[in-house]
Amino acid sequence: CFLGLVGGDPAKWRKFMEQRFKPAAWVDEVIAEDEKWRALTKKKDELRKKVNQIQKEKITPKKKAKEDCTAEIAEMKAVQQEIKDVEEQLPLVAESRDKLLNRIGNIVDPEVPISDDEDADNLVISLFPTPPEGDGILPASQGTLKYTLPETKPLTHDELLWRIGGYEPTRGQQVAGHRAYFLTNAGVLLNQAIINYGIAFLSERGYNVLQPPFFMNKDVMASIAQLDDFDEQLYKVSGKTDDPNESKDKYLIATSEQPICAYHKDEWIEKSTLPLRYAGISTCFRKEAGSSGKDIRGIFRVHQFEKIEQFCLTDDDFEVSSAEHKRMLQCAKDFYESLGFSYRVVCLVSNELNDAAVKKYDLEAWFPGQQAYRELVSCSNCTDYQARGVGVRCGQAQGKKGDLSARASYCHMLNATLCATGRGICCLLETYQTPVGVVVPEVLRPYMGGKDFLPFVRGPPEASKGEKNKKK
Repeated sequence: CFLGLVGGDPAKWRKFMEQRFKPAAWVDEVIAEDEKWRALTKKKDELRKKVNQIQKEKITPKKKAKEDCTAEIAEMKAVQQEIKDVEEQLPLVAESRDKLLNRIGNIVDPEVPISDDEDADNLVISLFPTPPEGDGILPASQGTLKYTLPETKPLTHDELLWRIGGYEPTRGQQVAGHRAYFLTNAGVLLNQAIINYGIAFLSERGYNVLQPPFFMNKDVMASIAQLDDFDEQLYKVSGKTDDPNESKDKYLIATSEQPICAYHKDEWIEKSTLPLRYAGISTCFRKEAGSSGKDIRGIFRVHQFEKIEQFCLTDDDFEVSSAEHKRMLQCAKDFYESLGFSYRVVCLVSNELNDAAVKKYDLEAWFPGQQAYRELVSCSNCTDYQARGVGVRCGQAQGKKGDLSARASYCHMLNATLCATGRGICCLLETYQTPVGVVVPEVLRPYMGGKDFLPFVRGPPEASKGEKNKKK
């Protein structure tokens, strides 16, 4: 396994777990269970040898001498029963070990700040545009960095989207409940324009465009997603379809990263063909179970949205995947600079890393109406962590006979949001608002039927009951 338990360095993995603010003792629990499995495997091999020995040294000679060998056959059957008992235990112990192993996170990149306080210790590495204080203030911890913030504007995205006639939240909630909405007219045009611009943007940079299935079999999802994702993020698909016995549960995808991660499941990829770069285009579905009360207005945090995703595979060289990580981040930066958004890039603290990521950059755009930075991009290097789960190897499928250096090399996998369209629309509206409407960024106009301005077509939305009560 990736821990390298045999001849490996458990102390190193204990340190990584401590850096992730998870129990280091989990590593020892995996080792203990793995030792049980190895002891049982050794016992099975020894018992098989014993069966062969009884057959060869006791039963065969007696049969040749035409002597009674009932006792010896009984002895052999008793050993064979022991083998059967061990074989029944082995998968149970392996399952227990692998369940414990799934709690162990990846390594932690040296650039990652070791902290459980992201507000104070996320490392700011980039600002656009460059503030009057200059580039010399970076990198710096988020909590200590002082500089001139971008400009502010009066309205937030929810009111702006309403005023341009871009969505109907109340009607959406009547149909599908909390956080549901209908996009209408200008909202639909903006959503499709961002999708089509995103496809063109990545295609020009050599990405292959994929539109994946919107649901996945549970066993495939489980090889990619963390266990807590099933409770906090993923919707289960119910109902008899092509599986009348419902023997295979299915889950709606939370991001196209999930199905694309399994696109090359159980394949060997020639290193000469790497890197592989995919642009995933999909609708995404998320419970947002841990976000109760957050961003309840507008379309910033919703259960259903469209997203353009970068997903790349490299060979199993950390320097190569680290360089690809920086390239993917630059791609996202170029995208938002082309849209004219102000942003900062932060390297997340270790406590905020998911299990697969060795390092994660967030690109947070400035929302002039909210007067705050909000996450638009999450860009992660997962090295071979996900590839091992779905069996995506690289290099030669088999070494030459007798080549003791031959080993299974797993591809490194990286993912980065290009744009979740709802959030992109929110930032666009706040950035380009005027007293009478919203200017369409120049790069989107070819995808908007030539529209360069979206006028207000109605007044502000009616205040909710809660907001009315606060004013009393």
